[in-house]
Amino acid sequence: MDAKTSRYHETYARWQRDPAGFWMEAAAGIDWIEKPKTAFDPNAGVYGRWFPDGVCNTCYNAIDRHVEAGRGTQAALIYDSPVTGTKETITYAALQTKTEILAGILHHNFGVRKGDRVILYMPMVPEAVVAMLACARIGAVHSVVFGGFAPKELATRIDDAKPKVILSASCGIEVARVIPYKPLLDEAIGLARHKPDACLILQRPQCTAELTPGRDHDWHKTWEHAVVWAHNVLEPVALQATDPLYILYTSGTTGIPKGVVRDNGGHMVALKWTMQNHYGVSPGEVWWAASDIGWVVGHSYIVYAPLFHGCTSILYEGKPVGTPDAGAFWRVISEYGCAAMFTAPTAFRAIKKEDPQGKFFAQHDLSKFRTLFLAGERADPDTIVWAENLLKKPVIDHWWQTETGWAIAGNPVGLGMLPVKHGSPTVAMPGYDLRIVDESCKELPRGTMGSIVVKLPLPPSCLPTLWQADDRMKESYLSEFPGHYKTADAGYVDEDGYVYVMGRTDDIINVAGHRLSTGGMEEVLAAHKDVAECAVLGIKDDLKGEVPCGFIVLKAGVNRPHEEIERECVQLVRDKIGPVAAFKLAITVARLPKTRSGKILRGTIKKIADGDPWTMPATIDDPAILDEIGGALKGKGVGG
Repeated sequence: MDAKTSRYHETYARWQRDPAGFWMEAAAGIDWIEKPKTAFDPNAGVYGRWFPDGVCNTCYNAIDRHVEAGRGTQAALIYDSPVTGTKETITYAALQTKTEILAGILHHNFGVRKGDRVILYMPMVPEAVVAMLACARIGAVHSVVFGGFAPKELATRIDDAKPKVILSASCGIEVARVIPYKPLLDEAIGLARHKPDACLILQRPQCTAELTPGRDHDWHKTWEHAVVWAHNVLEPVALQATDPLYILYTSGTTGIPKGVVRDNGGHMVALKWTMQNHYGVSPGEVWWAASDIGWVVGHSYIVYAPLFHGCTSILYEGKPVGTPDAGAFWRVISEYGCAAMFTAPTAFRAIKKEDPQGKFFAQHDLSKFRTLFLAGERADPDTIVWAENLLKKPVIDHWWQTETGWAIAGNPVGLGMLPVKHGSPTVAMPGYDLRIVDESCKELPRGTMGSIVVKLPLPPSCLPTLWQADDRMKESYLSEFPGHYKTADAGYVDEDGYVYVMGRTDDIINVAGHRLSTGGMEEVLAAHKDVAECAVLGIKDDLKGEVPCGFIVLKAGVNRPHEEIERECVQLVRDKIGPVAAFKLAITVARLPKTRSGKILRGTIKKIADGDPWTMPATIDDPAILDEIGGALKGKGVGG
């Protein structure tokens, strides 16, 4: 499809002409207890609030209304866990029953009421989804903390959210290793100043936990007792659209986590709108977001959006490779007739590294599969082209943040795809007035790199504030560019209005006065035939201020001398970007340090390279990799 036949431009223009009317029309897709009469109140909150007079319930919209509409027998969740050999299909009717019971347990057994906080520290199991929905049902504010997070990090979140109850499990499973959660939880509660009233612990057969008398309760035993007493079943609670649904913590630059707040009304309206208009998925179809509920993608697109829309959502407890092989994703898509999938570029780089020829792909029937969506970090063109050639289907990059909850820029499949430009997540979505500005907030000409900002107000579902920290919200996001939200990403917009996100603002390095994008250099390195993935960052240099350093991971089966490939990579950057890049150092490493959502920890690598003090990132997947990076740098005479 081309730009002329897509409805995107007309839709975006309609939003620009009448933002309130546009979002009130979208709000008709939600079942309200009291329909909002006002779309937006600019005088409420930090920058205004959406649907301030609306009354609703998120859990009702995710489950009950589909059951009432006669779709109770449709699958709501498909749980697929290659790490435990477990598969389970849960219908909307069954999910309703499970959610009612757990809501009753929270309310009657533990005294949880509207506005109370509940922390979830759980693996990728159906009970975790039920827990999120049960909180939403009774108006409790859930805060999902990634299972296995370090005790100190969990403790800071306990102290900030002050949960009445913590829901957890005995363990999580990472490919071939079992991670006991209970000792980590116990240590975190010991460190925290705030103590929860109770903990509800799901005992998993792979590792049982010792319960603390008086505080801890066995999930299954509590559940069995609740089923006997039918009064535990709870109806959805009426909530203001502006009431908080959840808190999701994102790491702050000061080391104190920022609690991103999501409201009930705006969240539902925007996410429901995206499923059809952005992702092109219809009610009843199978959808898969291969993420984790600990991340914003898991909140928005494993749990809430697909259920609002009446889809079947896949909950996958596994990895793209290693559970059992690089064909894992193809198996899941084929087995469940998945129409569209959303994952991180890192997942596909891992598959490409292990199976560059796509031999596993050929073993599966993906005839029902239409679209692959990528987000979470910059999707390098080489990975997108590889996936396009393999799938023979559209591979769509899009860009958003924990703070926004849905795409700032994307290619709206449901409105009619626009032409793909590799390296760009395409165009700003309706609701986002995106600008490229300089340090004084002056808008820059097309094609000029600068800071990416969004003119206020932000659309529905974006954070209204940080948890009990309005001043920090203003300082972090709204003060540097008055009247605008700071994304902290850098990039440019081309002559067709396509957005290019080149990296975080601090990934734009200054080499002898030249502002250069590390993302642009990564594109060049990723195009080398032997490179599976890479990361470029600026390291200190006495003469030029900063110089770029490239880390490369080679594809499986590459046997050529590393020094030879490194020389070719240096020459490639010189040829494609020019001598101004001053790119002279490429280092081959076995793997790159990443968060558990797949983001490369560039900031930590830079500190190691610069010889600066650094701390172990809370979200790191495998801490041992940082020692490997340090060793590789020392081997090249770099690092303190």
